[in-house]
Amino acid sequence: MTSRKPDEPLARNSRLRLVRPRSLATARRAVTTRRTRPAPRPPEGTPPRAELARQARHVLADAVRIARWAAVEGGARTAPRTGPGAVPPQERAAAALDLTPGQVRAGWDRARLAGLVELHGDTARPGWRLHAWDRDDSAVLRGWVALFDAWSLVHPAPEGVAPGAVAEVVEAVPQVLSLLQLSQGPVPVPALLDLLGQRVEELRGERCEVPVPERAPEAPAEAGTAGLPALLDWALEGLAAVGALTLDPGADERHATLTPLGNWAVWVKLEQICVAAQSPAGNIEQSAEDMLRGCARLTPGPARDEYRAWLAARTLSSAVAELLAVARGEDALLRGLAFEALRVVGAPAEAEVRATVAEPPLRPYALLWLAEYEGTDPDDAQEVLTREEATWLWVDTAAAVADHGESALLVRHLDSAVQGTVPALLDEVRAVGHPRTVQVLVALAAAHPDPALAKAVRRAAFQVHTGGA
Repeated sequence: MTSRKPDEPLARNSRLRLVRPRSLATARRAVTTRRTRPAPRPPEGTPPRAELARQARHVLADAVRIARWAAVEGGARTAPRTGPGAVPPQERAAAALDLTPGQVRAGWDRARLAGLVELHGDTARPGWRLHAWDRDDSAVLRGWVALFDAWSLVHPAPEGVAPGAVAEVVEAVPQVLSLLQLSQGPVPVPALLDLLGQRVEELRGERCEVPVPERAPEAPAEAGTAGLPALLDWALEGLAAVGALTLDPGADERHATLTPLGNWAVWVKLEQICVAAQSPAGNIEQSAEDMLRGCARLTPGPARDEYRAWLAARTLSSAVAELLAVARGEDALLRGLAFEALRVVGAPAEAEVRATVAEPPLRPYALLWLAEYEGTDPDDAQEVLTREEATWLWVDTAAAVADHGESALLVRHLDSAVQGTVPALLDEVRAVGHPRTVQVLVALAAAHPDPALAKAVRRAAFQVHTGGA
């Protein structure tokens, strides 16, 4: 029996080599696995996707022109240039495209909301959708849906209206859209106003869990529904501006009618509500954290059903914010599951997910999310990560396994590391600075059956704990 010489490299011990290297996607599947589900078919009479995409391209035509102008300019500055004779980019775009400055501002906002441009500091660059615009109908429809979901940002709300009232109307508008979709034709605006008033009163009643004391006579009474007509007009104009509906003056009263694009989008939302009504695990009323914990032991299909159900019962903006808040927490399992739920959200979450790229703990998850969202195969998405980011994600996934999985699963997770040997892995794990490094290495050393490997991992954990090399 021979022993290793003191100066013999640790990597030469064959028991310390990582065999059967697998992609980083395997590491993610150590905690959760995603499977695709066939998409439900839209109702009869819905135009084909190619026709819907053509209509979406028409709605966003000015936005595309402005985004392409910015691309030719080499990245339009969003901040005004300084110096003698400097011309603001809006004026230069208006002159080049034969548009008014107001049209340029409106088109620029649409381009940004639809993901046609990306902001990097004070410079805007073409987004990936712009490159795929002429050939990828799915990219076009995702861009339009992102604009549709952001309808409340297209036009400023009426002046003098309390922000709370605006938020109530935004939350109640899906009910109005549902009526338009189910009516399959023009609906008088007064009928929509009645429905909006009922829904707002319901929302206020749901928030008032305790009786509110009567106000003093001199105190101003609550606005009630007095301002709803103006807010309904604002909402309908905003939805018309993104191509979701049309407004007809009519002989006696105005009518609103969903466009084919709007009808299709509302049908998608109604499908999500149907999924919510059939939620098998009962997590709809839970917070994001409790919902994700409830989904942790579900198989991928039922888990995605739960995500859809939970999302359908909320406004997407608040749901995305809640999921990202959970992702920023200390539980690595919930971090991974939060991004799985965000994959179900899709386009409406793109801007928020892209913003988290600047947050080191969320960066690897966000980069993988964006890569898959842009069409990269999940098994190849890990190529967008640097070696350091991949190592950080390996430690984070190992922390999730150590906290919630079995020892055998943690041992198998070792094979998913991108490094070829245990010494190389340990060197890079120590350098990456993950806050759970010590706990992960201690758990791995305790779980691994190979004494030599367990000893090396235990030594690395001690060195990290004491700050040694």
